[in-house]
Order: sequence, then C-alpha cells, then structure tokens
Amino acid sequence: MSLLLPCFEWQLLANTQPQTCRDSVDSRKRLLPVGTTFLTAVICFAVPQPPTITKQSVKDYIVDPRDNIFIECEAKGNPVPTFSWTRNGKFFNVAKDPKVSMRRRSGTLVIDFHSGGRPEDYEGEYQCFARNDYGTALSSKIHLQVSKSPLWPKEKVDVIEVDEGAPLSLQCNPPPGLPSPVIFWMSSSMEPIHQDKRVSQGQNGDLYFSNVMLQDAQTDYSCNARFHFTHTIQQKNPYTLKVKTSNTLVLFFCFSLLLISARGVTETTPSFMYPYGTSSSQMVLRGVDLLLECIASGVPAPDIMWYKKGGELPAGKTKLENFNKALRISNVSEEDSGEYFCLASNKMGSIRHTISVRVKAAPYWLDEPQNLILAPGEDGRLVCRANGNPKPAIQWLVNGEPIEASPPNPSREVAGDTIVFRDTQIGSSAVYQCNASNEHGYLLANAFVSVLDVPPRILAPRNQLIKVIQYNRTRLDCPFFGSPIPTLRWFKNGQGNTLDGGNYKAHENGSLEMNMARKEDQGIYTCVATNILGKAEAQVRLEVKDPTRIVRGPEDQVVKRGSMPRLHCRVKHDPTLKLTVTWLKDDAPLYIGNRFKEDDGLTIYGVAEKDQGDYTCVASTELDKDSAKAYLTVLGKAVVRPDRPRDLELTDLAERSVRLTWIPGDDNNSPITDYIVQFEEDRFQPGTWHNHSRYPGSVNSAVLSLSPYVNYQFRVIAVNDVGSSLPSVPSERYQTNGARPEINPTGVQGAGTQKNNMEITWTPLNATQAYGPNLRYIVRWRRRDPRGSWYNETVKTPRHVVWNTPIYVPYEIKVQAENDFGRAPEPDTVIGYSGEDYPKAAPTDVRIRVLNSTAIALTWTRVHLDTIQGQLKEYRVSKSKSLRRGLLTRFPGDRNRGIVSRLFPYSNYKLEMVVTNGRGDGPRSEVKEFPTPEGVPSSPRYLRIRQPNLESINLEWDHPEHPNGVLTGYNLRYQAFNGSKTGRTLVENFSPNQTRFTLQRTDPISRYRFFLRARTQVGDGETIVEESPALLNEGMCRAPAAGLAAGLGGRCARVGQNLKVREFGGPQSERCEITMGPFQTRGLNPSTHLFLSLVRVFPYSFFFPSIFLPAYTKNHVDIATQGWFIGLMCAIALLVLILLIVCFIKRSRGGKYPGKSATRHLLCPWIQYPQVSRDNKPLPNSQTSLDGTIKQQESDDSLVDYGEGGEGQFNEDGSFIGQYTVKKDKEETEGNESSEATSPVNAIYSLA
Repeated sequence: MSLLLPCFEWQLLANTQPQTCRDSVDSRKRLLPVGTTFLTAVICFAVPQPPTITKQSVKDYIVDPRDNIFIECEAKGNPVPTFSWTRNGKFFNVAKDPKVSMRRRSGTLVIDFHSGGRPEDYEGEYQCFARNDYGTALSSKIHLQVSKSPLWPKEKVDVIEVDEGAPLSLQCNPPPGLPSPVIFWMSSSMEPIHQDKRVSQGQNGDLYFSNVMLQDAQTDYSCNARFHFTHTIQQKNPYTLKVKTSNTLVLFFCFSLLLISARGVTETTPSFMYPYGTSSSQMVLRGVDLLLECIASGVPAPDIMWYKKGGELPAGKTKLENFNKALRISNVSEEDSGEYFCLASNKMGSIRHTISVRVKAAPYWLDEPQNLILAPGEDGRLVCRANGNPKPAIQWLVNGEPIEASPPNPSREVAGDTIVFRDTQIGSSAVYQCNASNEHGYLLANAFVSVLDVPPRILAPRNQLIKVIQYNRTRLDCPFFGSPIPTLRWFKNGQGNTLDGGNYKAHENGSLEMNMARKEDQGIYTCVATNILGKAEAQVRLEVKDPTRIVRGPEDQVVKRGSMPRLHCRVKHDPTLKLTVTWLKDDAPLYIGNRFKEDDGLTIYGVAEKDQGDYTCVASTELDKDSAKAYLTVLGKAVVRPDRPRDLELTDLAERSVRLTWIPGDDNNSPITDYIVQFEEDRFQPGTWHNHSRYPGSVNSAVLSLSPYVNYQFRVIAVNDVGSSLPSVPSERYQTNGARPEINPTGVQGAGTQKNNMEITWTPLNATQAYGPNLRYIVRWRRRDPRGSWYNETVKTPRHVVWNTPIYVPYEIKVQAENDFGRAPEPDTVIGYSGEDYPKAAPTDVRIRVLNSTAIALTWTRVHLDTIQGQLKEYRVSKSKSLRRGLLTRFPGDRNRGIVSRLFPYSNYKLEMVVTNGRGDGPRSEVKEFPTPEGVPSSPRYLRIRQPNLESINLEWDHPEHPNGVLTGYNLRYQAFNGSKTGRTLVENFSPNQTRFTLQRTDPISRYRFFLRARTQVGDGETIVEESPALLNEGMCRAPAAGLAAGLGGRCARVGQNLKVREFGGPQSERCEITMGPFQTRGLNPSTHLFLSLVRVFPYSFFFPSIFLPAYTKNHVDIATQGWFIGLMCAIALLVLILLIVCFIKRSRGGKYPGKSATRHLLCPWIQYPQVSRDNKPLPNSQTSLDGTIKQQESDDSLVDYGEGGEGQFNEDGSFIGQYTVKKDKEETEGNESSEATSPVNAIYSLA
C-alpha cells in the first residue's frame, strides 16, 4: 500500500472563537485547534478511506415547479467514490433519462425542464449511494415534492345576518397548498382587518368575533392566501355582514354612515368558540413548538389567562400571542407534558377549558456512531444509541445491506446497539449504517471502520512562528496522524523534560496550551509523535510580545465653538510590532482632514457643533489592540437646566386613569432626557408631592394610573444632563370615586411587650391604597386552636394591644382594611406570640474538656422547653478569671454542646452558663473552674536597635506582653544583607532574664535583619522582625559665599564649621560643623525636614532667621542640581551682599562716631561684631593680612563656646533665644569703639 504525498491548504483564521476542523481521516488525525494568533494548515493525506457523505438535501424536499430540480449528494473518500441512486426503493438509471444528469465528481442529480416535462413526474423518495473499494455510504431518504398553489373553489357567499352582541366566526377554508399558505384577512378597501381581543384570526385561518358591533357591518371581509414558492395571493369571495338591532338611528355626518344604538347591548358570560367543550387533547413532537389556542365569546370581550395544572408555565419558553388567546411553548420537551387550561373571564363571569398535552418524540441521538480507525490487531466498537417516544428500533447495515445478510466476519460481534471489533485485520474496512426509527420518523447515520498501518506524520508546517501577547492564553499546534494512534510529547529548547502541568497543558489533539504566556516562555518548542512504526517531529518558535496599552487616553471635554480641543492618545506597545492608531467618531471611522491633526492625540482646529460626539482612539498591532473613548461637548451657548414644562392639561378622564399632556420648556442646549410626573392629594398628606411615574424626554403626554378616592393634582419636572427644572405649575384637580380597599395591611406582626400582653402591629395603607373615607382596620385574633373563638376589634391606628394573655402562646392574627365602601378581601392569617417571661431554669451537668491551651469543649444538659417561657435564643457562657468582667460566648439555638475558644494559655478560669429568650437571661448555672495549659508566648513588646559606631550594633528588647507560660529563654536569628543579597543565618540563644545583646559587625557596609522570639516549654512564640538602619543614606548641602547652608538632611558629619539644625517636629537639636563647601550627612531618613538656625563664619557670626529645609538622600533627586534651588541660593547670597554694601555706605557717609552694640544691632541685626582690644591688637591665634584684615588660622570653637550650654536655646521657629556671647571676659565686649579699620571689612565694623 503506497501513500501519496500530502497536499496543503492554507487559510488564515481571523475569528476570535475557538474552532475545530477535521481532515480526511477524521478521528485518527484528531481535532485541529484553530486560534487567532497563528496560521493553521488544513492538510489532507491521501490515505485509504471509506466513503463519507458530506452534503445531502433535506429529508422533506419541496421544490419550485418553475425551476430545475437539484437533489444534492456529496461524499469524500479515497479512492474517490462513485454514486448511484434509488427512487421509491428501486434502482434509478440516470443514464436512460435525458432530463436527468449527475454532476462530475459528485452525486448531485440535476433534472432539467428547459426542454419541457412535468416536475410532478419526478416526485418520490430518493436515496444516494456512495461507493469505493472500502465500502458504501448512504444518504437519508429524500422525499421530493413539487410545490402546489391550487385555486380557490368557486362558491357563493350569502349575506350573513347576525344580532348585535352575538358571536360570529367567518370561515376561510383555504385550498391545501404545499407548503401551507399564509392566511390574512382584508377589508373591502383592501386594508388589513384591525384585530384586537374582540376580533382576531385563529390559527386555522378563521376570523372570530367575540361579539359583533354595529361598526362591523361597515365593510366586507375577504380571506386571502399567500403561497410561498409561487409568490401568488388568492382571494376568497368576500363576506357581507348585516348586524340586526331592534332600535337604530341613522345619521349622516361628514359623508359617513354612522349607526348609533339607542339601547345598550346585553352583557353575557363567556363561552368558548374554539376549542369546543370543556376539555380537549393535543399531541406534539419533542423539539417543535407547541401552540395552544382558546377563543371565547362574550360581552364585554373576555380576557384570556393561561395556567398549567400542578405547576408554573415553563420558564423561558412560553410566549403569549394573539391578544393572549394563544400560548406558544418553544422547543417542547417531555417535561412540558401535562394539563394546561385557559381561563376566559369578563365582569359577568368566567369559564375555563382544559387541554391535555402529550409529548411524543421522533428518534434523537444519545450516542451517534463515529468513524473508527484501527491498526491491525486493535479492538474497537461502534455505538448507536437513540431515544424517542415510543422507543425507536435499532437496525444495523453494512455497506447499505442489512448486517444479517452480509458475509460473516469473525472479528465482528453485534450486541444490540453496539458492534464490537476484536483483533481487526487489513481488509476489514467497511461503512456501517445505523437506522433508528419509530412511528414519528427515523435517523440514519454512517460510520466507517478503516484498518490502517501508518507511521506517525506531523500535519502542521515545519518551523512555525507563533507570536502572542504577554500574559495572554495561547496554544501551540502540532496536528498529527498515525495508526496506531501516536503518542505526542512536547519539549522546550531541546530539554529532556516533557511539558505538561503547571503553566502548560498538553491536549490529546496535539496542542500545547499555555494559561499565561510570559517572557521566559519564549523559545523553540518541539513536538514528537511516536508509535510502533516510527516517530515524527516538528518545531514551533514562540515569541512573547508586550501588550499594546493606551497610557493616556482622551477625556470628556466641554469646549466652546471655535476653540482648539486636544484629545490625548499616548500609546505604549512592543517596538517589534507595527502600531496603527485610528480614530472613530460615534463608532464610525473619522476622516482626518485639514481640521484635524494627529500627534500622540487628536487636535481639532475651529471646533464646531458638528464635531460633538464620542471619539474613540484605537491603537492596534497585528496581535492585539486597545481603545479609549471620550465625549466631546461643543457649546454654542451656555448649557443650563431646562425650563419648566407648562400648560398642563387633563383629558380622557376615567375611573382609574387620566391622560396628562404638557408643553415642554426650552432644553437650553442640553436635550431633555426624562420627565418626572408628581402628584399631591389633599386628604392624607396635603402639600406633599410624591413621584408618580417617569417618562422619556421624547414624549409630552402620558396615561396615568389612578387610585380611587384621591383628589389628584399633578405637576411635571423636566430633566437633562445638567439637572432638573423647576416644577411646572400644578394641573387642575381631579377627584376619583371611592371603592372598597383592594389590599390589606402588610407587615402584620404579633409580639409581647410584657409577659401578659401581645401587641399587634402592621404597616398602614397609604393615601393611594385607602380607596375611600373613614379608613379603619378590623383586627381579629384567637389562640392557635381550630376550636378557639375569634376576638375582634376595629381601630384606626396601626396598633392594638391584647392584655391578660398567657405567657408565650401562639395566636392566629388577621388584620383587614375597611372603609365606608366596604371591606378588603379576606386577609391572610399570620402567627404571633404573646409576651415572654424570664427562663426559670439554668443548664445543668456542665462538663469541661480542655482541647488545647486556648480552647475547651463544653457539654451540658438542655433546659426543658416548659421552663424557657419564651423563644429560646441561645445558651450563653461567661468565662473570666474573676467573673466580674467575663467574656461572653454564645451558642444559638437549642443545643447541648459547643467549643469556647480564644482563651489565654496558662490561666485559671471560672465559667458559668445561662439560657436566654427574648425577655432576657435565666438563672445562672453552677460555677465551674478550670486551668488552661501552657502555650507559646506572644512576640516581645519591642526590639530596639542602636548603632553607636561602625563596629557594633546594640539590641535591646522587652519581655512578651503575654508569656502564656513560664519563659525558658529567647532565640535570636540574624543575617546580613545588602540589597537582594543575603548572608547566612546565625543563631543566638539567651536566658529568660537577658534582654540585651551587642553584635560585633564583620561587615561595616551591610545591614542586618533580626528575628527575635521568646519560648516556653511548649515551643517558640511569635517572631518580631527588625532591621538595622541604613548607614550610607547621604544628604548634601552646599554653603554659598555668604555662609548659608541649605538642603540639610538627617544628622551631620563633623567636617568643619559650626551649624545648628533641628529635625522638623522633633524635640532635640542636632549640631554639626561644616566648611564653606559641600558636606555630607549620614544616617538620613528619607522625607525628613529640618530647621536651619545659624551659620557662623569665623571671625564673623551671621544670624539668619530659621529656614525650613527638606532632606534628601541619594535615591532622591539631588536638589543641589535643580535650577530652582540654585536660583534661590543666588538670590539669598545677593541679598546678603546688598545688605553689607548698604551698611558700608552708611558708615562711609557717617564717618567715625561712637555707638553701642544695640545701635549697631539696629543697623545690621544679622551681624555680630568682633571683639577687638583697645590697643587694636589682633586677638590671639590670629594673624594680620596684607590689607589689615584679621584671618583665622584654625578654630577649635564649638557651639558650646557660643552659648550652647547656656541661654542659646532654640525657639519653636528654630532660632536661638538670646544673643551669641563669647567665652572671653564680658568687659571686652565693649571694645575700642574709636579704633579705625584698615580694610573695608574693618570699616564696616567700625561703623558704630
């Protein structure tokens, strides 16, 4: 046996729903999955295959006599099948009839009537046979019929005389066409007859009048039949009606004839016109629609209602038609069998008709036989199971002949609806037919058995490339074929492990499914199919792409006409995929003309009213897309709330309804979306407006339902997108007549408020439910005993109290509404209970079993129900160490056991129980005492970590808040870490009294993570976790020329001059020494804020107001490089320089003059002048420069020298309290005020 080379048919499947396709060898090839992210090949291997019917005409085939006849029969197989036909069970010789031909490579019959002939001569039952070397397949039996449109028989129709108010049916009796014609009735003016619940057409085509009225005689009635195939309409001779009445008055008005009866028509009770009698039966087949019909006569025309005996109408399948006269149940099943009845009623009475429905069933499949491909020596089976009513008979055929008459096959065994094959061999291929039939129809199925011996073959193309969006679900295809059925496995990147499980799922059809494609799933996947004859493999490369996302989409905007709005659409996508961005307006493609510009969005130039609408940005690639929508509102003028409706008018006044009409107000450029109709009545709640109904903004008239005995007044409110209008001016009042109440109060309850009473309450009727004056309530009650007597009381308030009742006994209660027009219908009975008293007994025999350190199991003897004196609510357990502030555990209902949890370990408890009812607690049980065993402790209260230097870390902790036993020690685990790298874990154990530990650091850079827990004899307790603070989080500050430091953070390192800072919100001050350049601070906490208070540049001290500065760390933005910060620093430096120049100018103008420190301070309060000796000698540890200025060589000063330990404290704003002082003698502070400076700086300081 030679195998031909495979042929490929490629198709790109762009649908979004999973599909499957089959190749020519069906089950042996498995199912080919189809998706949207890859290209699927449909491949046909030329292997031997028995015939399979692929297309055939329907069983009941009706054709148009004017066209040629085509009876379809298509089949596949290898070799290509040949075709033959039978007609009416006999061989049909196609070659002998010149009008009949068979299409090439097909079994479809073509009957050509262009050269004449009668289509009726070819009516009959046809069956197609498709044969090749491996078997014969059969089509279903096709019953061919020619469409017929017979003429209406000629008949004379007499004038029909009927009394006014009498029922009438006009019979149609259309000619029997094929298929049945569509019936409709027309008037003498060729207009359709108006139908309603009084006049309607039945399913048989007849026209029924529930009662005849005078206006029915104004036209003739003709029945028309429309035939589908011939597209012709045939009309029956029209009926002429003559309505008889004893007293009529003829008036001519506007050229029309009006017959006005001078007396009323006699009202009659309903009677059925169809079906007849009180009961009937109907049979229907499973799966079709059931149509039940009831047409009744009567004056007035009856209403029809449908019910099913013993249950509800089938949910979701029923539909009322023809003004409720017909009930349609779609897709009938066996559960829809039963008795249905229709109820016809009017105000004169009612009548009903019962229809018994029986559901039968033509055969339907339970297990349809499937094609079977076996390898030599394999076993298999064909199963043919069908159901129906009555039960269908199963008949097996092989190659079109009864299996009993076929040659014997030792490997085949027939067992009813199953054929079993054992040890099959080459040459046993055949096509088997299963025929399931009963009196209502038949089913015919073909299933071939093909015995093949084929090594594995991969049916997919080699080296496929699959692209998928990240985190999407995807499938890799590897369709395969072989006999015996190969085993298929998947591998990734040549690894030896089979992919199945976790994120992967291998299907029997060869597909490898990934629930979520991730970046690490990219790679080359290999599928390998193996059987005993060999193996085959193919590779698939998977690429995972980033999703397309709109990171900033358009937003709703309200713009003015002529402006230039911009709709954003910024997209993030995979750079390897081509991105396409399109815009939609109102869900239609937007034409991008000169007025629109696309650039990460859409800009509209000169926006106009026509541009208003929904704009959608669609960003798409070949794999996915994303969209975002916004609404653009263009204002021609201001948008405000609508004006109020006006000119309310009441028309069509009736007992229970009225039509309200109004004129809408101006919508003020925002369309009106709704109208709210409100009403007010002047009896129960005068002046209070209630919502009655809501209507769309497109209407200005509505029919309002009314209640009796209400003096209505209406008003209307308009609503648009901006808000609601003011209410309209109220309409005129309309008073409805009274009637007896139609409903009774709801929410009726009976409960005791004391132990000897029962309070009956209910929800009273409102103003639209009272229906009449003097509304009152008849309250009835009796003990729940059929022999008991009813007591009653009439009240007007929604409450009545019954006294002197026994303790907690049930009562039957009824509350009925009544007004001056009568009583409401008989109310339902509710059960209430009289008052409860406290329970008289306590639970006994309370037993305790300790489960663990936090829970116990309780059992007790129930309290007898007679002693509860009410409704048992719960058993309540109070447990504590003192019984004074006991915790409660509740056990609802009547029970005798429970578990008490959430106890403290290693504690002594006292416990007692009570039973409770609605009144309260009963007496307490005997007190029980029990201890709880030790447990594990809670975590230590705190774990504090300090780092005094770079070589050690100090730990301090406190004992657990809840030891839950006797502490036996502490366990400390710790490990060094630096970023994501961690070191090994070290363990230390401590005695129960030790609460301190010093760790000698081995790594000055890494941080440490500590895990501390206490332990008892039971085990280790909860863990507290802390980390050592970061050492190298650094802040930077730069001191400008004037000496102002900025950008400080955290704690400063000692690197130079003196600076005092205070952490914002903190109680302590920190100081550091800085130079005139950058300096670093260590151990910062991000987001810390500081107060800067002093910068001292020796020998001059500048005192600035406190400055609030943010700290920053390396992982924050360096503010020293920010433009705003550099500008601020330059501005401050310039300001200081200007102040110095001003002081210099003042000194130059004033010459030498004596002054005091206070005077100098007024001129330049931020400068503290140097202390100079009277002989103008430089101070110790200083030297004189060339220009005579004094420079400091080195300073060991600290802030303590300048008042740190004395009065130099911080104010709340961060400034110092008091003035700076020096460590020298106080007298020297006066200085030599007459000394002259030899430099500009000295000149400035000698200004005073």
